[in-house]
Amino acid sequence: MNEEDYIARYKKRNFDAPLVTVDAVLFTYHENTLKTLLVKRSAYPEKGKWALPGGFVSESEDDGLEATLIRKLKEKTGVIPPYVEQLYTFGGPSRDRRGWSITVAYTALIAHQSCEISIDTVSDVNWLPFSKVCQLPLAFDHLDIVNRAHERLVQKALYSIVPAYVLPETFTLPELQHVHEVIIGKPLQKKSFRRRIEQANLLVDTGEKRAEKGRPAALYRMREDSAAYNFIRNLEL
Repeated sequence: MNEEDYIARYKKRNFDAPLVTVDAVLFTYHENTLKTLLVKRSAYPEKGKWALPGGFVSESEDDGLEATLIRKLKEKTGVIPPYVEQLYTFGGPSRDRRGWSITVAYTALIAHQSCEISIDTVSDVNWLPFSKVCQLPLAFDHLDIVNRAHERLVQKALYSIVPAYVLPETFTLPELQHVHEVIIGKPLQKKSFRRRIEQANLLVDTGEKRAEKGRPAALYRMREDSAAYNFIRNLEL
């Protein structure tokens, strides 16, 4: 028997196979608060509980895991993030009552303004404050997934300006600093923060200003490659 014959006769249904899904942990910044996108489950198991948006991989529809993720986000939330980053793979016999299951989790940041209309048109979907999410009895092991995503986000906030993705295209330095502080959970020294940002040349001054607490503040946008830059020392130091 050659390999072609073996593949032709192979019956994958003869072997145990776990359930395979993807889930997304999307973060945004709104009303001075870090928020997480959740959907309310409409079917068993875990009916009525808040959960991460996601779903089963479709062999006929999806040519990859990210394709599954984008498809399920469109179906369940209408929100399409500007990028997604694979977070971690969670699996085991007890995470889903339907059977042994694996989920590949992704995470991303998205500006609230770019998805507000989509959310307003979909029922049982909401951006909830991260502090509230941590107190909810989420479906499956989704709280563990959310916490893992938040841990990674904190590290990004300490060593990069990736958190700028939750802001509008143009923003002020105080807005950028506050996003970092909200994610990290503590204040940062203003002069040090600005000096580190300026020395790294990560932002473009748009030449425009916006009134902020009575004083005009310069508006910036991210440079194309600034998200990939990592500070040698974290922003707390």
